[in-house]
Amino acid sequence: MAFGDSLTAGVGASAGSDYPTQLANLSGFNIINAGISGETTKEGLKRLSSVLAKHGPELLILLEGGNDFLRNRPLAETKANLAAMIELAQSQGVTVLLIAVPQKSLFLTASPIYAELAQEYQLVILEETLSDLLASPSKKSDAIHLNDAGYQVLAEAVYQLLR
Repeated sequence: MAFGDSLTAGVGASAGSDYPTQLANLSGFNIINAGISGETTKEGLKRLSSVLAKHGPELLILLEGGNDFLRNRPLAETKANLAAMIELAQSQGVTVLLIAVPQKSLFLTASPIYAELAQEYQLVILEETLSDLLASPSKKSDAIHLNDAGYQVLAEAVYQLLR
């Protein structure tokens, strides 16, 4: 299950070109797209339990935090919400793959909280791919979303980690 905000939902992509759909096509796995545009980590944490109960996934691909950064939410709050989501999934035997989101700064680099969480919870992490894509105008549909080509690269990078 891909869980997150507009980057999971596929804002900026044409129909069927969001990264979860492209990942399903690459892998042959059934990938549930549980992305909601505009969602913060606080909102995601509230929603995650019911989504896990409904779908019972083996794997959670977690891509959350961008809206927290855009809204200048405290970094500690964002990290705590992500940690709670990871703990919830792991307590139910769900493996978590974490996708790092870039922090708000002049240079797009992944927020260090993602590497810290990956180390603390022993997670597989896709660390710089999203930052690199968002720094590449040819891979974006607008200032903060990917286009079909960008989502394809993201799906391919996730698939490589899954392999």
